Amino acid sequence: MGEDRDIQTRIGDLIGEEHALRRALGESEITAGEEHARLAAIETQLDQCWDLLRQRRAAREFGGDPDQARVRDAATVENYLE
Repeated sequence: MGEDRDIQTRIGDLIGEEHALRRALGESEITAGEEHARLAAIETQLDQCWDLLRQRRAAREFGGDPDQARVRDAATVENYLE
């Protein structure tokens, strides 16, 4: 995932998948367990995308190279302190 636009597109795709999962659950196409498992994975991917986008923006703001930003592992982005 390179450019900001690509990252934003991926975020939009993941949000669309979230909505589709909720619709599928509402229509009894999937079980609550299936929805929960897939939503957990989507949420992690969303956190990674948002983190990457923030890294790129921060690099740009402070004179760095946004292309040096990298997707961080799930454990890192899921364990940030608020």
